[in-house]
Amino acid sequence: MHIRHLEPSDYEKISPLINDWWHGRQMAQMVPKLFFVHFSQTSFIAEEDGEVIGFLIGFLSQTYLDESYIHFAGVDPNYRKQEVGRRLYETFFKVVKVNNRNIVRAVTSPVNKGSVAYHTKMGFEIEEGDKEIEGIPVVSHYDGRDKDRVLFKKVI
Repeated sequence: MHIRHLEPSDYEKISPLINDWWHGRQMAQMVPKLFFVHFSQTSFIAEEDGEVIGFLIGFLSQTYLDESYIHFAGVDPNYRKQEVGRRLYETFFKVVKVNNRNIVRAVTSPVNKGSVAYHTKMGFEIEEGDKEIEGIPVVSHYDGRDKDRVLFKKVI
């Protein structure tokens, strides 16, 4: 497996894969090309034999100078449980440390149980919410009306 920084041209490779990797959920709109153009130094692609097997879109917060944020990460379902996600996250954590940041944040939908489990396995804490869904703290209307989200924080 080879991990490298994203390039703008990677958008054409990754965008068509996203909805398939999310089993038909319409998620590709969550990853517009601007992330590939403006956050390439903090975003990564994992490849094996020239094929995309995972990616991570992250950035350093401009508002909170000790924080960073993982916006979106995905792994080809055929490569899950093979440390692809872990290696992508660890690569991002190294960039975060080099840039003197010590907090990594992420957000997911409460219906994405796999993401909730993965983030807690990676050492993220679920932040306090204003309600719970199936025992998971969520923040109501975080991304708009009826768009509750699970908020994560990891101190590194």
